[in-house]
Amino acid sequence: MIPVTEFRQFSEQQPQFRVLKPWWDVFTDYLSVVMLMIGVFGCTLQVRQDKIICLPQKMSMPNQTILLPNKTAVPLDVHELMGRKTNLDFQQYSFINQMCYEKALHWYAKYFPYLVLIHTLIFMVCSNFWFKFPGSSSKIEHFISILGKCFDSPWTTRALSEVSGENPEEKVLLDNKKSRASRAILNVSVEGNLDNLEKTQSLKSIPEKIVVDKPTASALDKKEGEQAKALFEKVKKFRLHVEEGDILYVMYVRQTVLKVFKFLLIIAYNSALVSEVQFTVKCSVDIQDMTGYKHFSCNHTMAHLFSKLSYCYLCFVAVYGFTCLYTSYWLFYRSLKEYSFEYVRQETGIDDIPDVKNDFAFMLHMIDQYDPLYSKRFAVFLSEVSENKLKQLNLNHEWTPEKLRQRLLTNHNDRLELQLFMLSGLPDTIFEVTELQSLKLEIINNVTIPASIAQLENLQELSLYQCCLKIHTTATFFLKEKLKVLRVKFDDSRELPHWLYHLRNLEELYLIGSLSPDSSKNVVLESLRELKHLKILSLKSNFTKIPQSIVDVSSHLQKLYIYNDGTKLVMLNNLKKMVNLTELELVHCDLERIPHAVFSLTNLQELDLKENNLHSIEEIVSCQHLRKLTCLKLWHNNICYIPEHIKKLGSLERLYFSHNKIEILSPHLFLCNKLRYLDLSNNDIRFIPPEIGVLQSLQYFSVTCNKIENLPDELFFCKKLKTLKLGKNMLSLLSPKISYLVLLTHLELKGNHFELLPPELRFCRALKRGGLVVEDVLFETLPSDIRDKIKAE
Repeated sequence: MIPVTEFRQFSEQQPQFRVLKPWWDVFTDYLSVVMLMIGVFGCTLQVRQDKIICLPQKMSMPNQTILLPNKTAVPLDVHELMGRKTNLDFQQYSFINQMCYEKALHWYAKYFPYLVLIHTLIFMVCSNFWFKFPGSSSKIEHFISILGKCFDSPWTTRALSEVSGENPEEKVLLDNKKSRASRAILNVSVEGNLDNLEKTQSLKSIPEKIVVDKPTASALDKKEGEQAKALFEKVKKFRLHVEEGDILYVMYVRQTVLKVFKFLLIIAYNSALVSEVQFTVKCSVDIQDMTGYKHFSCNHTMAHLFSKLSYCYLCFVAVYGFTCLYTSYWLFYRSLKEYSFEYVRQETGIDDIPDVKNDFAFMLHMIDQYDPLYSKRFAVFLSEVSENKLKQLNLNHEWTPEKLRQRLLTNHNDRLELQLFMLSGLPDTIFEVTELQSLKLEIINNVTIPASIAQLENLQELSLYQCCLKIHTTATFFLKEKLKVLRVKFDDSRELPHWLYHLRNLEELYLIGSLSPDSSKNVVLESLRELKHLKILSLKSNFTKIPQSIVDVSSHLQKLYIYNDGTKLVMLNNLKKMVNLTELELVHCDLERIPHAVFSLTNLQELDLKENNLHSIEEIVSCQHLRKLTCLKLWHNNICYIPEHIKKLGSLERLYFSHNKIEILSPHLFLCNKLRYLDLSNNDIRFIPPEIGVLQSLQYFSVTCNKIENLPDELFFCKKLKTLKLGKNMLSLLSPKISYLVLLTHLELKGNHFELLPPELRFCRALKRGGLVVEDVLFETLPSDIRDKIKAE
């Protein structure tokens, strides 16, 4: 007897694949097993028992008699009833049986069990072929692996519990308690609490009554959080891969169609040939010369059994076929290449679960036939909201309050600052660091500022660099009241928060990004009229004109900084309205002249026109109307000379002319006798006028990177000099009058042609070795006592 287990390889698949076998596949598998047993049983009978038994048949003549030994004549038919010797041996009978079996027995009666076996094996192969085919089996294995992990993940339970109003910690606690002896007591307590809560319609107090001191993170530890995070990434990649094609759907349709075709074929020919299985068979074979007989009467020993098995087999095939027809109906009359999670969205409240298509959708339809709960739990890992919640939980595990406090630093505004860079979100633990005064976030997507930011009572400064931000309404009210400084760096409009226009207590606003006063552009600077306390506004962008929105804060704005990217700033008329400005910076704006609008700013104290395209500054004469102007920065331009009108700027204390193309210094420059800071470095100056001695208040003087060959003695009459930079020139001698500069703390001489240093440096008592920038060889030319004095701290 052949065991059925020998045929397992035709239908065997991994146990976990059962989730992709709907009820009709399971049912047809059982039908296949029954049909296989019919075939095996029939084949076994064919092998172990005689197939056919034949006897010779001799034709008798009419009225023919035969003479018995007692001389009595008896009719032939009476003799046959008494038996007749055939004179055939056993080998001849065997030969006759084989010949008649091959020649006279119908082929259907001979091969019926083999046909049943072959057809059943084909059915089995068709039912499971998509589990074996390389192009589809790999996707199925990957899907089943991810599905099982998603189903068993603690994050799935937590996410579904949260959206359904349950507390995951409570669920974990109850699940653990149910396996203990105190289960009954706990259940009674829970039921009592639930009864009370149903009356008050508040389910959120349940965890407070059951779990008192259990931390929130206990339901999902760090390791489980990381595993869930990896699952989200796997699901994303798998979805992208599977949704590209429909090979699984096509394979399943093809094998179903093949089974239907096979069913029709079996029913057709079996119905026609089942009547050919007869018990009595007439056999006529030409073997008379070997046996002495030509006609035989045969008995098909298994005809009766095969006939019954045939009808039984046809019944099973019919049921199998109708099941396949139902499967075909399900395949062709339902949209199986699209799957909607609408019912999951409605049931769970997770509204952002996307619909899927192609093979991904088909597998989910198959899963639903097994258990819809799989799809529901799997959907959690398709939700971006769920993923963000998980990331938030992992962030809270990683960034504890203690770790955040270790990263606190004091910034240039003397505030305690926390800087976070390239995180997946904003840790909730930040709001426990209540001493925080400044928060700086860089390149963080999906930042959500919750209402709990109100815990940061000392927060005054917020920096957002390329962060996509969402904010709770309550948090907006808090920032309106508390925030003093806001810095935003953005690439598109999504990164520029709209609530910044309502921060009524904001004092400093710094914006870095592509802004445009033209509404056709991507990002427009809206009205700032609600910023009633704004004093400092810094815009690093690509303006072609001063935005009209700046005028809204003209009554109280004190400092305006505009940093262009080289775009020419053409229209500056709005500057005239900024009458309260004390500082103005127009940097890298491709200005060719000093804007006339600047001369209307009578309260201006500092003007910076760095990195423009200034060639002439004749308009500087108009600066005499700026009575309060103390600092003028015209550095990094193309200025070739300084006009004599510079002398009319009597209030100047700091003047920057570095990185220009100045060759000759006008003596009138030194009539600005209040100058304390004068920077003329990186020019082409060859001579310093003796009028420099007029600058008795000068404390800083730099002419590095020029072509100066001699220094006027009058320079050393500026006795308040503390910093003197003469490096990278063509000087060969340093006057002994250097001794007049007793307050000198920094002297730069490196890069000249000095052969020795004057001993009079001993009188520069404040000068130390760190402040003396000179070659080591040249320093050694000083007497040893002077060297020791300078080296002494």
